[in-house]
Amino acid sequence: MSQAKLQNILFKEDLNREDVIYLLEIDDQRSVEKIFQRADQVRKDCCGEEVHLRGVIEISNYCQQNCLYCALREENFSLPRYRMEPDEIIETAKKIARSGIYTIVLQSGEDSTIDVDILSYIIYSIKNSVDVAITLSFGERGFDEYRAWKIAGADRYLLKHETCNEKLYSIYRDKKFLIDRIQHLKYLKRLGYQIGSGNIIGLPLQTTKDIADDILLLREMAADIVDINQFIPYPFTPYQNQKPGNYLLTLKSLAVSRIVLKNTHIHNLNIIKKEENIKQNESLSCGANVILTDFTPSKYNRNNQLKPGPVFSKSLKTSVESLGRNISFSKGDTLKSFSSISS
Repeated sequence: MSQAKLQNILFKEDLNREDVIYLLEIDDQRSVEKIFQRADQVRKDCCGEEVHLRGVIEISNYCQQNCLYCALREENFSLPRYRMEPDEIIETAKKIARSGIYTIVLQSGEDSTIDVDILSYIIYSIKNSVDVAITLSFGERGFDEYRAWKIAGADRYLLKHETCNEKLYSIYRDKKFLIDRIQHLKYLKRLGYQIGSGNIIGLPLQTTKDIADDILLLREMAADIVDINQFIPYPFTPYQNQKPGNYLLTLKSLAVSRIVLKNTHIHNLNIIKKEENIKQNESLSCGANVILTDFTPSKYNRNNQLKPGPVFSKSLKTSVESLGRNISFSKGDTLKSFSSISS
């Protein structure tokens, strides 16, 4: 391993594809630590020391898609399904604001029965009750729906591309097309949404070159928010017997994303299964600056689902402060000076 080459890449202003692949494929501990340290410094320089909290409400776990990796897939008949009532969603949002968290994330599977007007009412009611930012994460919806929700007061939209390998995308997402996903993200950007996207690390057949392309796509899209996850082989999915994604590669992908993307909000990794005494807050030390916190009412049994993260607690605050960081009490808007994307 050439330490001089590594240093040169880490401090380049704009990394190219070969640079990104090189960093992702590094595996010696000394060099990996240098990547993490550089990512942490870039985060500090471009984002500051604040850690932003997002309060998540999973308003429905119905989904009409059959993605091979996802526990919410329509054909997972083992999953107890639910939809929250509008008033319950609004009251939960008020609870999040009272706790001192000023970004609310409303998310679900791709549930087409969530009516555009009802959700507009929910968004409008929340925005007129508490001073918060609202992020939506409902998968691909109609362009007229995005527009209606923006008018109602929504600020951000999280729509992960999962992988930018077109062939693998079509396999994972049951013959869907990556170009459609990208067009939705472009349209959301043009409407004035702060957009979020991201990928899953360790999916079957994925390579480090694919991950490098994911990171460069995020840069091309000028993503305001990035969410990177480790692949988990959930029960009752076609991929239930596959190996989970490599945690170290997931952490490196987050760190390299920070180095490449600079002033983008990047979510903390949600650790499903700890390996080798890995600390829950480790990703905060190598580039992440956002934690998702779960406020979905506990009465909903959400077995086999992706959990958005820990509930807000004093221990979470203490954990953040132990890193020399502090909890932000702002809405955590985009750090970019513009919010545009090429057509």
